Amino acid sequence: MKNRASCVVRGAWLLALAASSATAQTLEKRVAGAPDGSVRFSFAARPGVYGNGRNSISWDCDKGNCHNRQVDDNWNTDHDDWDAPCDSGPVRVALNKSGGRVTNLRVYVGGEWRASTSATDLGTVGTKDATGYLLGLAARDESSAAEKAIFPAVLADSVTIWPDLLKIAKDEKISRKVRRSSVFWLGQAAGDAATRGLTDLVEDGGQDREVRESAVFALSQRPRDEGVPVLIKIAKENKDPDLRRKAIFWLGQSDDPRALSLFEELLTKP
Repeated sequence: MKNRASCVVRGAWLLALAASSATAQTLEKRVAGAPDGSVRFSFAARPGVYGNGRNSISWDCDKGNCHNRQVDDNWNTDHDDWDAPCDSGPVRVALNKSGGRVTNLRVYVGGEWRASTSATDLGTVGTKDATGYLLGLAARDESSAAEKAIFPAVLADSVTIWPDLLKIAKDEKISRKVRRSSVFWLGQAAGDAATRGLTDLVEDGGQDREVRESAVFALSQRPRDEGVPVLIKIAKENKDPDLRRKAIFWLGQSDDPRALSLFEELLTKP
């Protein structure tokens, strides 16, 4: 009986040692060490994120109502009677590697990986490690995977990524499409801090025009009490006339009485 107990303890210790060795190696190194082809990993989704395991992802969901949804209409469905699940995770990322570089990326929520003899499955990783890798991939801006890498990072549980998104948005060495994607998701991020960061982008005259316009749009997607006052300030005070027009346009879509007051003020002042 004593020998059996010691075997159980030793087995548990070996499992713990193997797990600690796997986590000690960063996801970036594990992906770099994987062979060319498909490389998979999964991580926990934040509350309010759901998916059907293949072509539909929803987020900001509460009591059955989802405020945002992304659907891949190019998904090829073979069976009309397929019953789609509605899972709250995990987030599943599939990378394509070619010549040692990540060339593309796909993201799913829920469901299960299909059995594959060729794909490298890195298993479940921590959300901090996953978002660090994904945002690093976006910042390196080496392929079409860069722009796509931001979305799964936004879905991760228990991590704050808006400071990294802001760094990407401000880095002029990164391509415009990646920076605009970062600005869009920055605008979706919760909290006053995100709004302050977007305001800084709009007011930074040294930034690319399209990036600044994307920041104005992102502000228009914030809750009214956060976005509308900032848009009004831009419309009244920003030195760039095109950005003022953009702010006024999005205020016109807000159906907010404060926007009407601004329009009246602008139209009636001498």
